[in-house]
Amino acid sequence: MLELAILGFLYDERLHGYDLRKRIAALTGHVRPIADGTLYPLLKRMEAAGLLTRELQPGQVAAPRHMLSLTAEGRKALLDRLREPDELFITDENRWFTLLAFLRHLDDPAAQAAVLQRRLDFLTQPASFFWDGERPLRAADFDDPFRQGLFTIATATTRTELKWLRETLATLNQVS
Repeated sequence: MLELAILGFLYDERLHGYDLRKRIAALTGHVRPIADGTLYPLLKRMEAAGLLTRELQPGQVAAPRHMLSLTAEGRKALLDRLREPDELFITDENRWFTLLAFLRHLDDPAAQAAVLQRRLDFLTQPASFFWDGERPLRAADFDDPFRQGLFTIATATTRTELKWLRETLATLNQVS
């Protein structure tokens, strides 16, 4: 998820490591705070893999800054990941939101629609947080107001997402 966010933000523009960290924190930090000990070693690995470059640029007030840019290979890596995301990026809500934040970079409406269709297929499968054997339990099955709240919130969120997915798929399918 972190690597996808790095590729996505650098796809738009060159960024200083600190600026990149702030953007990632705004997107995912409420779920998974990003420590320097995680981000900077990953940036070095991505640079060694040829996905990004680092250029020393004089600082205006402070010390020189390392500006990060995507290479052609990094741009290709982002587009490949957007076109064929791992299953966890479809099923895990936090990863899905990260993917969704950058799906616009995939310039092919049919490819965008294929990703959205995978999410729609996932969301329309029988699901529940709790099961009674093979039967998914619903909010009405509980006297506990907290579990009822869990189901009520999740159901409302899913209904909203399903509506958006169907509307967006209809639009993308008209374009492609």
